Amino acid sequence: MIDFRSGLRLCAALLLAVGVAAALRAAPAAASPQEAVVALGDSTASGEGAGDYEAGTRGEGGNWCHRSPAAYVHRSGLAPVTVNLACSGADTASVRLAGGPGSQAARLAAVARAHRVTAVTLQIGSNDDVALTTVLAGCIRAFLDPRQGPCRDAAVAAWPARLAATVPKVEAAVADVRATMRDAGYADDTYALVLLSYASPVTERMGRFHSTRGCPYHRADAEWARTVALPELSGALAGVAARTGARFLDLSRATEGREACSRDDPSAEWQRRLTVAPEALRHGRFGGLGVPMVQESFHPDAAGHAAIGGCLGEFVRSGASSAACLPTADGPLQPVSPGRPGPAAAS
Repeated sequence: MIDFRSGLRLCAALLLAVGVAAALRAAPAAASPQEAVVALGDSTASGEGAGDYEAGTRGEGGNWCHRSPAAYVHRSGLAPVTVNLACSGADTASVRLAGGPGSQAARLAAVARAHRVTAVTLQIGSNDDVALTTVLAGCIRAFLDPRQGPCRDAAVAAWPARLAATVPKVEAAVADVRATMRDAGYADDTYALVLLSYASPVTERMGRFHSTRGCPYHRADAEWARTVALPELSGALAGVAARTGARFLDLSRATEGREACSRDDPSAEWQRRLTVAPEALRHGRFGGLGVPMVQESFHPDAAGHAAIGGCLGEFVRSGASSAACLPTADGPLQPVSPGRPGPAAAS
């Protein structure tokens, strides 16, 4: 027999159980965070040269990051959310946590907590001691001043020391990216960290009157850059990746056959020639050198970024630890891992 008070308690318990069950059925399931891929680095990662730059990165308030919706991170197909934190002109200090809350690593932390990051790409080092832009500017000056010989004479002597000074800075940047992701709750094996090298924007295989067509430098200098400087930089970055456990994608030959002035039709190339963009005047102020007016020069264009993005996506999905993006005869880039035969050369 159940007395009156016991019956009331039993009824109350039953009503409470029914109410809780109804509430659980009515409550929406917690939304899973969306997958995201994040790009860190300098001008090549930001999309410099690809055009149509995001508002706020076109010089407004002195921000010349030139982040493009056509940048390779947005063309990789790796995740529904693509986040570009790279900035034109950035060096390794701009990535590192010591750079404070505005650093790329610090901003990565916020993205990693809001999304499920499946891949982080890092392309950095060109604006540190190797100073690719400075080297190229010196080669242009050498061409314009007949009193100077080819710029490679001076560059060759300084290049090993410049590489040696850049390597530890890139390693420190990779370490900070790892630390940022660990602090956000990610184990190293739960996302892909990809270090990328740089594609040569120049070639000695230019047509006649190349200087008047946007490539004012000696063929010998362009050959040194294409066959020595960029491959050696890629080799140094490959070493960084091996020591830090990052995956490595070699881009040194990615635009081979489509470098600046390599084709009669500039639209068939994947690297911009010397480019003057007076519209930069509309968006922000800059110093007397007017660097933002020419900062698109010798960077991959939108087609180049699309090709690199496709190769990057295929590489990450392959699970390989390293590969090189090599041109094929019909245009697309193919990631080729060491020991595998490469594709047919591009024409």
